[in-house]
This record gives sequence, C-alpha cells and structure tokens, in this order.
Amino acid sequence: MLFRVAIAFACLFIIAGVAGQPAGDTALAVQQTIAPVTSLIATNHEYDNGTGIDLIWVPSIDDRLAPSRVTGYEVWRSVVGGSGSRIAELPAGANKFTDEQCSRESTYVYSVVAISVAGNAVSISTAPIQPAREWINLHRLNLLAIAFLVSAAVIYFIQSARSGKKLFVRKIAGLDAVDDAIGRATEMGRPILFIPGIQDMDDVQTIAAITILGRVSRVVADYDTKIKMPVSRSLVMTAARETIKASYMAAGRPDAYNDDMVSYVTDEQFGYVAAVDGIMVREKPATCFYLGAFFAESLILAETGNSVGAIQIAGTAMPAQIPFFVAACDFALIGEELFAASAYLSNEPKQLGSLKGQDVGKAVALVVIVVGTMAATIGSAWDVTFMNQLWSALKVVFQTN
Repeated sequence: MLFRVAIAFACLFIIAGVAGQPAGDTALAVQQTIAPVTSLIATNHEYDNGTGIDLIWVPSIDDRLAPSRVTGYEVWRSVVGGSGSRIAELPAGANKFTDEQCSRESTYVYSVVAISVAGNAVSISTAPIQPAREWINLHRLNLLAIAFLVSAAVIYFIQSARSGKKLFVRKIAGLDAVDDAIGRATEMGRPILFIPGIQDMDDVQTIAAITILGRVSRVVADYDTKIKMPVSRSLVMTAARETIKASYMAAGRPDAYNDDMVSYVTDEQFGYVAAVDGIMVREKPATCFYLGAFFAESLILAETGNSVGAIQIAGTAMPAQIPFFVAACDFALIGEELFAASAYLSNEPKQLGSLKGQDVGKAVALVVIVVGTMAATIGSAWDVTFMNQLWSALKVVFQTN
C-alpha cells in the first residue's frame, strides 16, 4: 500500500513539472525584454542657423550590464501632425545625438528605440520642439574682440594716411625696380612680357597680379613701350584688357591701346608654357614680369627669360615655387609682398591703412605664438603653475572653435 502511494506522489510531481514548463519559458521570455532609454530630452542646438536639435538620454539599464544586451539605438523623428522616420543608427552606449537636418518652420517630436536580439524597446516621445536661429555666437566673443582690435587699427592708420602722416612701409626692391625695368625696355626698343600666372580670376594671386598690371601699364603708356600679355584664362584676358585700357586713358593716350596687347593662348598648363617660351625666343623681351599663381612651369619660364637676357621680376605666394624665382630672377616678391604691392606702388590711404592694420594683427599673433610656446614648454617641463595657467588662458582667448 505504501509503495502504491509513493508511486502516485512521484507521478504527481512529474506531471506538475511538465505542466509548469511553459510557465518557466514565459518567465524567461519576460526576462529577455529590454528596458527602454529614459530621460529623453530635446533642446535647441545653440549658435547655428536654426537647423539643429540636440538629443540626450539615459541609456537602457540593459546597456549597462556586462555584457550589454543592447546592440544599438535608433533615433526616430516625426513632424507634428505627420509620420515618423528613422534618422540615425547609433552603437550601444550612445547617449546623445544632434539632428542637423531640421527646418525652422517645422515642429518635431523624437523617440529613441533600444535594439536587442530579444526585441526592441521604444522610449517615451519628447515634447514638441522647434529649432531657432541665433544671430551671435556668444562662445566666440573673444574672436569678436580681436576683430575689433584689428579693425580699429585699420581705421586709425587710414585716418593717419589721409591726414598726411607718412606711414612706413618696408622697402620692396622688386617693386622699386619696376620703373627702371620698363625704362630699360624703352631704351632697347624691345617689348615687355607680363605673365599673370595660370589661375583664373577667382584666385587672389591673379587679382593681385592684375592690380600690379594697372601700375605697370600706366608706366608703359607714359613711356610708349610695347607690352605683351599672353594669358591662359579667358576671364583674365578680359580683366587685363580693361585694366590696360584704363591705364592708357588715364595717361591721355587711348588711341595707342590695342586689344592685341592681351591674347588668350590655352587653358592647358604646358601648352601655355610652350607658347610663352616661343614668344620669349622670338620677341626677346627686355623685361619679364611673372606675378600670380605658378606651379611646375615657374622654372621653365624663368630660365627661358634668363636665356634671352631679360630683366625678370617675379612674385608668387606659392611656397614651393618661390625658391625657383629667387634663383632665376633678378627680383622676387616673396609671399605677402605680392599682395602688398598695390598699396606700396599707389600710396593710396585706404590700401596703406589696411596694410598697416593687418600688420598689427600679425604682430599680435606673433607675440601670442612666442609667449604661448614658452609658457607651454616651461609649464610642462618644470611644472610651473603660473605658466600652465598662462597657457590655458591663451588657449581660451585665441581658440577658434
């Protein structure tokens, strides 16, 4: 009898275990459901054009487990009154995102979906938000102060030049030689060759070259000398013709001007160089000007001009080509001397004031670089507290982003 009772109880335990198995699976499935992100907040992205919204949230609790059960996050955006769309996929551990594709005319609602193998969890949506535009970036007031300092220096020097005060500008030998070089060409009865580089009018070096051309062509018109100017860009040809024509009119000799003084050759780099070299060999100019942006053709032009015995004045802001011009030409404008040439030659108050005002900005930058380098070196090498503080202060004042 006892044996039968024992067998009956054993059967009951087995049946209860089998019946309880689905309940255990359900509990396991519940445990595999991940928690959503919390504290999702949307705020306007500061100091932009009204196209950005910042999102920040607390990651899912399951993302902080080891190993994480969250494989990533999806950011969803919907316009109020419209449908939603996924705008970003982020890795596990992410807790912020900036939506930079917004419109100031729309109002948005955001949600973040936590992704896992077991399933997804959607967060509570944010409150409706509309991006706004700020006109002033308050994080860059330091740069505004520096800009005001340089602008004040420019205005001061312009007023000083207008009042008749003589502003010192460092002597540039290449520009002082312009009149003598043109006079030599007049005496020899040979033409002047002016090359404005191989870039178009959207290059600042080409613009500087055309500015200098105005001064050169004015002297050419006064001396009644021939000038030849082959160019590699059609817009440069048009600008050069107008500049030379204006110079001849200012000299009172408009009838002496001819459009053939400026000719278009080709946009192809070495085709243009070959044509210019041919002009040099045939015409044998007495003076050659190379002013503008140059590349591999710089030494080819300078050596050809040297072989025909021409006085050569070159100027470029291309660092790799300056050594070739220095070696092969009689005079060279190095770097920013090319841009200072118009102020140097004209002595016009606005240009001189701008030049001197920019020098103030450069002087400030040079002092900051020297002091900052010394402070960083001494502060890191000997752990001098004052130098570390000075270095940190300079970084804060002169940072640009």
